[in-house]
Amino acid sequence: MTFSFANEHSMSDDEFRLLRDCIYQHCGIHFDIESKYILEKRLSRRLTDLDIPSFYDYYHYLKYNRNKDQELIDLMDVLTTNETYFFRESFQLKAFTDEVIPELIKIKSARKNRSLRIWSAGCSTGEEPYTIAMLLSEIPVLSGWNIEVIGTDISQKVLQQARRAVYGKSSFRATEERYLHTYFHQQDDGFKVCDAIREMVTISHLNLFDSSRLIMLGKVDLIFCRNVIIYFDQAAKKRVIESFHTALYDGGFLLLGHSESLLNISTLFTLRHFKNDMIYQKPDRLSLGGPL
Repeated sequence: MTFSFANEHSMSDDEFRLLRDCIYQHCGIHFDIESKYILEKRLSRRLTDLDIPSFYDYYHYLKYNRNKDQELIDLMDVLTTNETYFFRESFQLKAFTDEVIPELIKIKSARKNRSLRIWSAGCSTGEEPYTIAMLLSEIPVLSGWNIEVIGTDISQKVLQQARRAVYGKSSFRATEERYLHTYFHQQDDGFKVCDAIREMVTISHLNLFDSSRLIMLGKVDLIFCRNVIIYFDQAAKKRVIESFHTALYDGGFLLLGHSESLLNISTLFTLRHFKNDMIYQKPDRLSLGGPL
C-alpha cells in the first residue's frame, strides 16, 4: 500500500500573482516568486477549511465575498510567523533602559510632561510589551508617571494569547529567575503576568497599512518594531517607516531588529550610536532650530 502526500491544491503562476498582490495591498507582506511554494502550502489550509476548489476561487472570495474582511484576518494568522520570547535582544534592552529612557525622561521633563507612551508594533503573543512594562516598572524616577505600553499585531490569533498573558517554558529562554518570581504567577497552564504589569499594557489589533487606524493610535515616545519590516519590500518598508515617523514625537526613538536597517529606505531618522546599541531617533525640530 502506498500513500500520497502531494498537495491537493496546485497554484499556477497567474494565481500566485493575483494572491501575492492581494496580500501585499492589504498588509505589505511581500512574496517573491521563490516563495510561491510557501504561499501555496499555507493558503492550501484556507482552501480546505472553506471548501474552495482552487486558488483562483479563493482570490475571488478574498475580493468579493461578504466574509472577505474576516477571511483577511484569518489569513494573517496563517501567513505570519510569531517566534518571540521575553527579554529578547538583551543588548538593545540595556540601551533602552540605561541610555534611551534617561534621555527621554529629560526631554519629557523639559516639556513638563510626566507621561510615556511606548508602542510595540508587531507584538505577537505579547512577550515584548510585557518585557517593556517590567523594565519600566524598575526605573525609580518613573514612579508616579503615566506609562502606557501599546502592543499591536495584525494576527488576531496571537493577540488572544497576548491578552491571556499566560506563557510556557519556551517564552522564558532569556528570562532571569528573579523576573519570573516578581512578575508572574504560576498556574496549571503556565505562568501568568501579574496584574500590575498587565495594567500598563494595552493589546490591540492593527494593520500597519491601515492609515486611519494608525492616526487613531496617537503620538508615542518610542516604537519597538523588531523583525517585522523584513517581510516587506522596499516600497512597503518606506511607507511603514514614514508612518512611524509621523507617530513619534520629536526626539522619539525607533528600535528595529538587530538585522534590520533604514539604509536605502529612509533618511527621516538619525542613527544614534549608544554604548550598548545603535538606535534610530526622530530629529527634534526645536533643537535643530526648525519651526514648531
